[in-house]
Amino acid sequence: MKVLLTRPEGRNQDMIEQLDYYQVAHIVTPLLSVEATNLPPPDFFNNADKLIFISTNAVKFTVEKCHHVLPTQCHYFAVGQATADTLKQYNLPVFSAPENSQDSEGLLSLPQLQHINKQSIIICRGSGGRETIAEQLALRGADVSYWDVYQRSCPTFDNLQVFPQWVDFGIDTIVVTSGEILTNLIALIPKELFAWLDSCHIIVPSNRVKLQANALGLHRVTNANGANTQATLAALGLTA
Repeated sequence: MKVLLTRPEGRNQDMIEQLDYYQVAHIVTPLLSVEATNLPPPDFFNNADKLIFISTNAVKFTVEKCHHVLPTQCHYFAVGQATADTLKQYNLPVFSAPENSQDSEGLLSLPQLQHINKQSIIICRGSGGRETIAEQLALRGADVSYWDVYQRSCPTFDNLQVFPQWVDFGIDTIVVTSGEILTNLIALIPKELFAWLDSCHIIVPSNRVKLQANALGLHRVTNANGANTQATLAALGLTA
């Protein structure tokens, strides 16, 4: 097994360390870039009843924008375990999506988000994210707002160098931790290399992204039920 890691710059270190430990060869090619937006928080940010974080980047950029001072009276929610773990670094109690459903639908199943009529909720995310959580919470009577704290883009690189490098290295497994990364991967792959891509084992973080991969023509897709390191390692068969 030879693994391609595709998370944004600086976000692959935990997996690098684990793959080194298991002596699994790997290449790192970030397929997503993230940077802060200039958008201020909603007016009621410090008085919100609940704050929901879609990703670890959402936590990172929110904390930076708040100068490391976050509200203490509200409830914190995280879509995935990696996001929950990042929030816990700031000594915040966190409700996270169930282990077997680390996605929007899993978060919406939490009992703490069922009876929320007239509660104020802010979703901290990257610009252009899914609307599912906000739509469902609004149907339950909540006052929902977004704070788009970062924006995504696809990195640029020399396709004539990067793709032959993957193939020559023998990459047969690709870790894709978001739908955006999958979209960028498909967009960047030349048509003549799609058969090679389809032969690779694609690790994805949720059933939604698995269905997305299948719809794009990929067949060897495994849902890790999370984007965190332990879930990914388990999907790779590297944990006891």
